[in-house]
Amino acid sequence: MMQEVGLTVRPAGLADVPSLVELRLANAEAHLALDPDVYRVPRREAVVRHFTAMLGDEAGRDAVLVAEAPDGRVVGMIEVLRQSDPPEHQILRPEPSAQVHTVVLPDARGLGVGAALLKAAERWATDRGITYLSAGIHHRNVGAVRFYGRHGFTDAGFSLGRRLGLR
Repeated sequence: MMQEVGLTVRPAGLADVPSLVELRLANAEAHLALDPDVYRVPRREAVVRHFTAMLGDEAGRDAVLVAEAPDGRVVGMIEVLRQSDPPEHQILRPEPSAQVHTVVLPDARGLGVGAALLKAAERWATDRGITYLSAGIHHRNVGAVRFYGRHGFTDAGFSLGRRLGLR
């Protein structure tokens, strides 16, 4: 658990599922505005199932941490999702890694919530032997690119793609 100027960052529990669902859905709406060809708003029931299963996982393979304001309101979350090592036949070196996804409510941005969540996620990952974190960011999400850049994340290459089908 971590406290920053009245903010508490802690592991999420099943009681946090409603707040996590609202954060995910609000984040989906914001991403839909970035690129509706890439993003969608998932069904609420699917998001409830996801977080309920993830938080009920006894093994604790992945993590969800929340930032709680002094009034008890959850104002942000970060997911830390472990990545699988590449298969032996591939050329990439295995490295314990995880991807992070950070969401902060609009009215709590600029107050250090994201930084506190990322710091706690880094500690969680380090304690489990993870040596590399990545954040998949859409190029139009300049706020997120700037945020992660301020925290030492650098361009790790490009992911190129092409839609197939009718032209």
